[in-house]
Amino acid sequence: MRQEQPIGIFDSGIGGLTVASAVTQLLPEEEIIYFGDTAHLPYGEKSTAAIQSYAIKICNLLLEQDCKLILIACNSASAAAYDLVKAYVGSRALVMNVIDPVVDWAREEMKGKVLGLIGTKATVNSGVYQQKVAGLNAGIDLKAMPTPLLASMIEEGFYQNGVSHSVIAQYLSDKQLQGIDALVLACTHYPLIRLEIEEYYQNQVRVVDPSALVAKAVQARLMLSNLLRKTKVKEEPRFFVSDFTESFLHSTTRFFGREVHLTEYKLWE
Repeated sequence: MRQEQPIGIFDSGIGGLTVASAVTQLLPEEEIIYFGDTAHLPYGEKSTAAIQSYAIKICNLLLEQDCKLILIACNSASAAAYDLVKAYVGSRALVMNVIDPVVDWAREEMKGKVLGLIGTKATVNSGVYQQKVAGLNAGIDLKAMPTPLLASMIEEGFYQNGVSHSVIAQYLSDKQLQGIDALVLACTHYPLIRLEIEEYYQNQVRVVDPSALVAKAVQARLMLSNLLRKTKVKEEPRFFVSDFTESFLHSTTRFFGREVHLTEYKLWE
């Protein structure tokens, strides 16, 4: 692997662009290649076998693009396919997920406290966060609850309005999430409603957006492997989707923070 190779990032759709944005802000010298599997979203409703199959196909594309690091910027795919992807990619590229940086943060910041977590059904029901946090032996009481409507709501542009306020309040008022000290947004869509969640809690609960944690973890991993790019990249980030629609094109601006050009790449052809 070489320093000038790009970083590959993939997600079930466009939610992972919140992570890609954090990575580009922290590491502006790096070239980014993003793949959104918009033909198969949401992963949160798919079986483990299906998610693993999609992940391997996407990794083939990112390896063809000569990526030095592949970041699974999707909690559902991180839970279902990380170990498989790591074994499949082998020594050809570094592999990271969006779960481990959050667990590392919890080890340092949440000892003896109550930690809430919301995400898709696939993420929460996988038990991966529960297992990893319990393995810290740090006295952390993790309260994890699936919130399946949120990602679809955000994809459709329903946030910062009456609909999103109502849905968010319905979820966060659930007894499963009472008495928490902090709340992890364990879905890459959720940063777009972070302010609404903070408003609901009136700043009494710390709301954790993993995007910045993941970006810092990517930086540390590249530094450790002596793969940080030294000179600023000239190429614009490249964005692929498995199914192109105008609505996704418009949505990418919201998630990435600036206008992007999407290229359709059919996974199954």
